[in-house]
Amino acid sequence: MQRYTDYDETTVRMIQPVHDELTYCGRIDHSDPDAPVFVQPGSFVRMSFTGSSWVRAVVMNHRSYNDSWVGVLSDRNQYRVKIEKDEEPVVLTLAENLERDTTHEITLFKRMDQCHTYVFLGFLVEYGARVEKARPLPRKKIEFYGDSVTAGEVSEAQNYAGMPDPPSEGEYNNAYFSYAWATARRLHAAVHLVAQGGIALRDGTGYYENGTRGMESCFDRIYFSGEKSGEPRWNFARYTPHVVVVAIGQNDAWPEDIMKNDYYGEQAQQWREHYKAFLCRLREIYPHAWIVLATTILNHHPGWDRSIGKVCTELRDPKIVHFLYQENGRGTPGHVRASEAMQMALELSGFIEGLAPDVWD
Repeated sequence: MQRYTDYDETTVRMIQPVHDELTYCGRIDHSDPDAPVFVQPGSFVRMSFTGSSWVRAVVMNHRSYNDSWVGVLSDRNQYRVKIEKDEEPVVLTLAENLERDTTHEITLFKRMDQCHTYVFLGFLVEYGARVEKARPLPRKKIEFYGDSVTAGEVSEAQNYAGMPDPPSEGEYNNAYFSYAWATARRLHAAVHLVAQGGIALRDGTGYYENGTRGMESCFDRIYFSGEKSGEPRWNFARYTPHVVVVAIGQNDAWPEDIMKNDYYGEQAQQWREHYKAFLCRLREIYPHAWIVLATTILNHHPGWDRSIGKVCTELRDPKIVHFLYQENGRGTPGHVRASEAMQMALELSGFIEGLAPDVWD
C-alpha cells in the first residue's frame, strides 16, 4: 500500500507507522509495516510528542456493519471519533488546543470488534514537533478469548445497566470499558482481546457469521471473516501471556440451548469434548500460562458453567482453573455496562492475583 502524501510538508509532519518511537499492542496485522491493520478490539498504537497543538490520524476504514468509531486516549481523556468514509484515506482529528511546550501522549485504539477494520497510515502533527519514546507496555501480559461482552459491546449504554440493550448502531460499543481491558488496567498488565460479538465455541453455533464460525476455528487468526480470514494466521511468538482467560459459553445456546434441554445428552457431551480440545490446543501454545475458565454475568443457563467446571476437573491441570462471578449468569439480560464491567474486573483481578505468588514470573 502506498504511503499517505496528501498534506503540506512545510507545515505538517507525518509520523509513519514504522516510526521507532511508537508503541503497538494487540492482535494487529503487521504484514505491511507501512499500513498495519487494526482488527481486534482493544488493539492500539501510542505516541508521545511535544511541539504541536494538535494531532491527527490517517486511517482507511472497511465497514461490515454498524457505524465505525475509533477510541482515543489523549493524556488522561478518553473519547470517540467517528469514521465518516470507507475504503479511502480519511484524516481524523484526535486532539487539538494542546500546549506546545508540554509532552502529550495520544493513543488510538480499536473500540469495536470486527464490525469494521481499519488501516493505520500514520499520525499528523505540526511541522517541527518532536516525537518522544512512547510509554512502554507493562511486563505482565494477559490475553482474553471471548464474545461481545469481552469486546465491550454496548458497554457505554450506562442508563440501561441491568436492562435489555437499547437500539444502537455501534455507538455504545467500547472495548476500553469491557471487563477484560478494565481487569488488565487493574493488574497493570498488557492485554490482547481476541473477541467477537455473537461468537460461540463451535462452528455452526452462535450468532457470528450466521453461526458458521466458532472460536475453535478462529482463535489462531487475525481476521475472523471475509477474504482475509484464512491468512495471515497469528504468530503466537509475538505475544506470550502469563494469564489466559477463556470466556466462551454464552452464544453457544443458539440455535439450541443444549445444556438446558439435556445436560447429559450427546450434544452436550460433544460440546464438552470440543471445549476440552480447545483448551488442550491453548495449553500446547502456552505451556506455562495460567488458564482461567469463565463466562460472564450476562444471563445464561447454569448448565454451561457446570460443563466448564466438569471439563476443568477432568483436565487435571493445576494451572487451568474455573472462576465464577458473584452474579455469574444472572447479572443482566443485556450486555454488560461499564459499571457492571468494573465490578467484574474487581472480582476477576482479585482472583488472578490470588492464583499463586509467581503468577507473573
